[in-house]
Amino acid sequence: MTTTTERPLPDVGRHKEEARHIGAGVFSPRQLLVSFPDALRKLDPRHQLRNPVMFVVWVGSVLSTVFAIGDPSTFTILVTVWLWFTVLFANLAEAVAEGRGKAQAETLRRTKKETMARRLLPDGTEESVPGVALAVGDLVVVEAGQVIPGDGDVVEGIATVDESAITGESAPVIRESGGDFSSVTGGTTVLSDRIVVRISTRPGESFVDRMIALVEGAQRQKTPNEIALTILLSTLTIIFLLAVVSLQPIARYSGGVQSVIVLTALLVCLIPTTIGALLSAIGIAGMDRLVQRNVLATSGRAVEAAGDVSTLLLDKTGTITFGNRRATELIPIEGTSPDTLKAAARLASIADTTPEGRSVLELCGGPVEVVEPHEFVPFTAQSRMSGVDIGDRHIRKGAASAFPSTDESARIVAEISAGGGTPLVVAENEKVLGVIRLSDVVKPAMRERFAELRRMGIRTVMITGDNPLTAKAIAQESGVDDYLAEARPEDKMALIREEQEGGRLVAMTGDGTNDAPALAQSDVGVAMNSGTSAAKEAGNMVDLDSDPTKLIEIVEIGKQLLITRGALTTFSVANDLAKYFAILPAMFAGIFPQLDRLNIMNLHSPSSAIVSAVVFNALVIIGLIPLALRGVRYRPTTATALLRRNLLVYGLGGVVTPFAGIWLIDLVVRLVPGM
Repeated sequence: MTTTTERPLPDVGRHKEEARHIGAGVFSPRQLLVSFPDALRKLDPRHQLRNPVMFVVWVGSVLSTVFAIGDPSTFTILVTVWLWFTVLFANLAEAVAEGRGKAQAETLRRTKKETMARRLLPDGTEESVPGVALAVGDLVVVEAGQVIPGDGDVVEGIATVDESAITGESAPVIRESGGDFSSVTGGTTVLSDRIVVRISTRPGESFVDRMIALVEGAQRQKTPNEIALTILLSTLTIIFLLAVVSLQPIARYSGGVQSVIVLTALLVCLIPTTIGALLSAIGIAGMDRLVQRNVLATSGRAVEAAGDVSTLLLDKTGTITFGNRRATELIPIEGTSPDTLKAAARLASIADTTPEGRSVLELCGGPVEVVEPHEFVPFTAQSRMSGVDIGDRHIRKGAASAFPSTDESARIVAEISAGGGTPLVVAENEKVLGVIRLSDVVKPAMRERFAELRRMGIRTVMITGDNPLTAKAIAQESGVDDYLAEARPEDKMALIREEQEGGRLVAMTGDGTNDAPALAQSDVGVAMNSGTSAAKEAGNMVDLDSDPTKLIEIVEIGKQLLITRGALTTFSVANDLAKYFAILPAMFAGIFPQLDRLNIMNLHSPSSAIVSAVVFNALVIIGLIPLALRGVRYRPTTATALLRRNLLVYGLGGVVTPFAGIWLIDLVVRLVPGM
């Protein structure tokens, strides 16, 4: 990067909260009230057909309504009303989850502005056209104070850009041509300088448009695990439906024919209505938790895959280390005084505008003015050195391989590399004067985070362009499991394919065009918003904050989604046991008095027992909505320990809670006349 990354940035005076997505916070009861109209609209049978479990409840509610109208009684009316509440509460869970997305989408819509674009013509002149008239490949000029009319890449110039409307961050960012920080988003504002942008998307397909569609749920598709669970729940529903239907012939033979209302209540209480009602909300909430952290997932499949990731590929620079290496030591070789080396290193770094070059100047006491006629020599990939020519003095600083080495300089270079540093050789007229040690500082607590990932069963691999000795030292210091040194794009692809062939899911981050193939190949590819359009198109997630370490949080969110779904499924299946003990003895107690022994909750009457079970079945959905939206708290642990915890907390809790709940509801229901 150039020195522009260090340029003081203006404060645009906005609070992060003003642009951060609204409605993505903690659950509040008010959300139930706001989402109630949407829940009523979802009573449409065409919507209910999407959820087989709740469609069965909807059909049962319709049948109960018909029989309640034909033969009204306190019992039939109560059962019918609470069956409808069951369907409504299931709709409410989904509506609350979607309502958060709609609030976020509304915030994003306010960032979209109909702008006039300054389209650059082939002859160098400009024409003013509406932003919606721009085509892919058009070049537009944007200057300070103007809104960027569409998504694209900077092809000329450098500027500070206010992206707070998208990311929520008030600090402007640098966007420049020719690097990995060239991508700009339509709707953001240029604060300084002038840039030329090549448009990369058609109108209506911009990044903001896709964000709106995704957070609203318009493009939400069920994930493979969600589809598999839906099939399982549908199968259980069919089994219970056949079991309930077969009860009527048995009851008729025994002389105790059951009403359609009672059979419907039994079916609704036995099928997994709880998880069936919350399944969609859990998936939507998982994507919502990512949005809260300024990560946009292109599909729920990506979020779910993050929870199953077993290999994590992490760039060293900016992820494991702070990124800007700093000069920490000057090591003169024999025959060179420290002052001579310092003076030469200072002169060689005057024109070096990289963070490393500036750190050398700081270590040597600051920049010095060159009075004699001189010529600066910029760094090139071919020469791998930079410096200054002053008369017949040719002072250079660069990679060790670019200079003739001596035994002593080779030893110093090897020691610095082995210690995790980067050596820069300083020479004058091809005579090596000494070596500068550049240190790459590992971010604090990285070792603990990697240990946490290891407990989660995730293998971490550091990817770096450094030499193997430096890579090994950084890997040992940070605690990463493995490393890939001197990595090229094809090396990343080979590593990802090797991991996937072993049956493992791979996640990685990237921001450059050369990262695009690997991002596309990985199961979870997180592209940085600051990166190129190619990287963002290749990945299935975009981090609006451009923070590579966020990949670790994304994995945790994915695992939380899977754990929440598993925990609530366990609870839903377990609480059927209590409803079984409430309804079946009530149905046949009049025919087989000995069944009264199964009335372990000592419920008031068969009618109150059935009504109490139906009421609990509806209320438990409302009670679990906050947990479905917030997610079950995730703690790094093994799969065995996780299963044990789920069975203990949600399995045992799913058995005990309904017994207590139905008994308490029965105390109220028995007071109703006719019960």
